[in-house]
Amino acid sequence: MAYILAHDLGTSANKASLFDESGALLATHSEGYAVHYPQPGWAEQDPQDWWQAISRATRAILARTGISPRDVAAVTFSGQMMGVVSLDDSLRPLRPAIIWADQRAVEEAAYIAERCSADQVYRRTGHRISPAYTAAKMLWLKRHQPDLYAQTRHLVMAKDYVVAQLTGQVVTDYSDASGSNLFDLQSHEWCEDLVELVGLDVARLPRPVPASTVVGEVTRAAAESTGLAAGTPVVIGGGDGACATVGAGSVSEGEAYCVIGTSAWIAFTSSQPLLDPNQRTFTFAHLLPGRYIPMGTMQSAGGARAWLARALGEIDDEAIAQVEPGCRGLLFLPYLIGERSPWWNPKARAAFVGLTMNHGPAEMYRAVLEGVAFNLRLILDALSSHQPIRALRLIGGGARSAIWPRILADVLGRPLEMLEMTAEATSWGAAVAGGVGVGLYADWRIAKDHARVIAVIEPDAQRVAEYAARCQVFVRAYRALAELDES
Repeated sequence: MAYILAHDLGTSANKASLFDESGALLATHSEGYAVHYPQPGWAEQDPQDWWQAISRATRAILARTGISPRDVAAVTFSGQMMGVVSLDDSLRPLRPAIIWADQRAVEEAAYIAERCSADQVYRRTGHRISPAYTAAKMLWLKRHQPDLYAQTRHLVMAKDYVVAQLTGQVVTDYSDASGSNLFDLQSHEWCEDLVELVGLDVARLPRPVPASTVVGEVTRAAAESTGLAAGTPVVIGGGDGACATVGAGSVSEGEAYCVIGTSAWIAFTSSQPLLDPNQRTFTFAHLLPGRYIPMGTMQSAGGARAWLARALGEIDDEAIAQVEPGCRGLLFLPYLIGERSPWWNPKARAAFVGLTMNHGPAEMYRAVLEGVAFNLRLILDALSSHQPIRALRLIGGGARSAIWPRILADVLGRPLEMLEMTAEATSWGAAVAGGVGVGLYADWRIAKDHARVIAVIEPDAQRVAEYAARCQVFVRAYRALAELDES
C-alpha cells in the first residue's frame, strides 16, 4: 500500500493528513503555532514554528498509523497564501514572515498603483492592487528594512519555505504565485515588466511550476527532522484557496463552494479569469491546468468567532440557536483586520452596532456569525452578477457548527451542500495534487469522486427575505462607520 502525506499549513496550525491510494483519509494530526500582531494592521509568524510543526505532525502521524516512511509515495502541501518569507543564501529566514492578514503596506500599494496601471494589473494578474498581496509586502521590506532586504536571496510564500527546507529547492506553484500581484494568469510567468516598475527583482522570486510537479526529494537532514525517508518525492501542491477548491470537488465549470475557516471565501471553477468591473472579486490560478478560480475573500470569519471566545469565553451552539435571527437589532461588522472583498479597505474596523442592555453573550455570538454571513452575501452577489450560483458546497471548520450553516443558507439564499469531508477538504485537495504528481491517482477526477454530499440545508424563504433586509442595514452601517475609520 502506498500513501500520500498532505500538510495544510494554515494560519493557526499545520494539519498533517494521510491518504491511501484509494483516496481514503486514514488519520490527521494538527500542531498549532501563534500569530503575532506587533502593531495594528500587522500580522506575523515565525517560519521556524511552521517547520517544527511540520516535523512534529509528520512524526506523530507516522507513529499513530504505524506505516513505514518508505511507503509514503509523496509529501505535498497546501499553504496560507499572499505572505512573504525572506530567506538568505542558506534558505534561513531573516525575519518573521509577513502573513496574508497583514495590512501594513498601504503606502507601498499606493506607490505600485502610481507606477503601474491599476486596470492593467487587474487584467493581467487577476487581482487589484492591495496591501493584502505579496508585491506590496515585498516592497515594504525593501523600503523599511533595506539592510535585511539586501541580504535576501529568496522571497517565498509559506508552503514554499517548508518545501525549501525539505528539498533545498526554491519553487512555487501557479496558484500561490497568482496571489502576488506580479504573476500573469495567461502565460503563467512572472510579469517582469511589472516587477521592474515596482522596483523589485525577479531573481529573488521562486520558479513557478504546476501544482502536481515533483520539485525534489526529502534530504537526509530533513529526513532526520521529520522521520520521513530520505529520497521521498515532494510535490509542490498549492495555495490553500486552490487546494480547497479541489478538495470541495470543484473541478468542473461553475461548481461553487464556500469556506468558513480563520478567513472565509466563496469561489467557483472557471475556464477563464473573471474580471469584475468594480474589482470586488479576483481570480487565482487553479491547481488544474487551464482552470481558474474566481473568488471573493474576507479577512476574518472563524477568526472573529475565536476573538469573541477569547474576550467573553466560549458558549455552546445551543444557546446561540435560542437567539432569534437578527439578534434583536444587534449587528456585527467583522472587520477586525481590515477587509478584502467586497470593500478592499485595510482601514475598516470591526464594531457591534445596536448594542443595548438587553443583549448578552448569546446575542453577541450570533451577531458575529450573522455578520460574517452578511459580508459573504455581498461577495456572493458580486460573483453571481457574472456567473449564476444555484448552490454552494460548505467546507472548513465552520461547517462543523450546529448553527452557522443554517445562518449561511438563510443569509446567502442558496442550498448548502454539506460534504462528508469538511475540515480536511483543503488537505484532500493538496493530496490530489500529490497523488496525480507521482501517478498514484489517475487524474483530477478523483477529487470529485470523494466530495460526497451527505446533507443539504435548504434556505427558509421567510428568513431569506428578513435577512436580505437586514443585510442592507449592514451595508449602511459599514458605510457610516467607514468615514470614522478614515479619521
